[in-house]
Amino acid sequence: MKIERLLIVGLGSIGKKHLSIARSMYPEAKIMVLRHSKSNETLQTVNFTVYNEKDAIDFNPQISIICTPSSQHVSIAMALAKIGSHLLIEKPISNETINVRELVDYCKVHNRVLLIGYNLRYLGSLLYFKNQIDSGCIGKTLSVRCEVGQYLPSWRKDTDYRTSVSANRRLGGGVLLELSHEIDYLRWIFGEIIWVRSTLAKLSSLETDVEDYANLTVGIMASKQSELIIGNVIMDFFRHDDKRVCFAIGELGTLMWDGIEDKVLKKLSNESNWTTLFQGKRNREESYTQEWKALTELVENEKSEALSGDDGLAVLKIIEATRKSAKKGRQINVKSPSIKKGIEN
Repeated sequence: MKIERLLIVGLGSIGKKHLSIARSMYPEAKIMVLRHSKSNETLQTVNFTVYNEKDAIDFNPQISIICTPSSQHVSIAMALAKIGSHLLIEKPISNETINVRELVDYCKVHNRVLLIGYNLRYLGSLLYFKNQIDSGCIGKTLSVRCEVGQYLPSWRKDTDYRTSVSANRRLGGGVLLELSHEIDYLRWIFGEIIWVRSTLAKLSSLETDVEDYANLTVGIMASKQSELIIGNVIMDFFRHDDKRVCFAIGELGTLMWDGIEDKVLKKLSNESNWTTLFQGKRNREESYTQEWKALTELVENEKSEALSGDDGLAVLKIIEATRKSAKKGRQINVKSPSIKKGIEN
């Protein structure tokens, strides 16, 4: 399939990033942007700018990139899937599970590519980290500890954080949804999360109406070991020293991924120092390019791929269980889309 028409829905910072990649990969294609408010901004790389969904549907895009707030993802994605468009939906797939199953199933039945924008899966250092875990470099994994934090006002330099998606519950904000990469890559690397015990809080003085701190303990049914791994995840919006790390602690030693420094280190039980196994270029932009290459390869070869849709829904199920656990003060089993059995507490 030759790609001639692309649609970008929403033109915030991530929308502009996707627009830039789309134009570089398809210099001759017609690109339309669907915006929800008028703007005097002129973009040389855009052929058409529209402000209502009907005009976007009439454009009949072959690929659509959904970059609006997560609370708006599903309705526009379903409308576009029904006219034949393949989809890349920025993470998370939605802010709630309502109608997500229907979207995922529709894309499966009608052979629409549906990818969710967990671009860290395409980051060289995290891919290397996963490969090392799969190879058994630290023996059987016993526990995993993840930490991610960044000061919210510093995320987008030209934007008032108080009006951002991240800071507003109705748009799908809060650390659980905005930093859900950690939940996604834990499932991808280690196995299915089957239960969660959590604490959620609004701790800082930031002007938001969302949780800015999350502390999760999760049970992971290891896909390689068929045994339980205990994981801990801490997320926040107020840390001034940017942090994104994951420690996998095994019987033979520890493997660490540092997402800020873009590197992987290992320390075995008989070693006194850490050894750097992988050092990337600290260029996360490349992960978006690789994500696009994966998307367009599927579309151009007319192959259906709905696994990421299921992954997106699975992340939402875990987030739902996390919220329920924090509210009830106890462990909650996760009703994952890939687990048919299991009773919720």
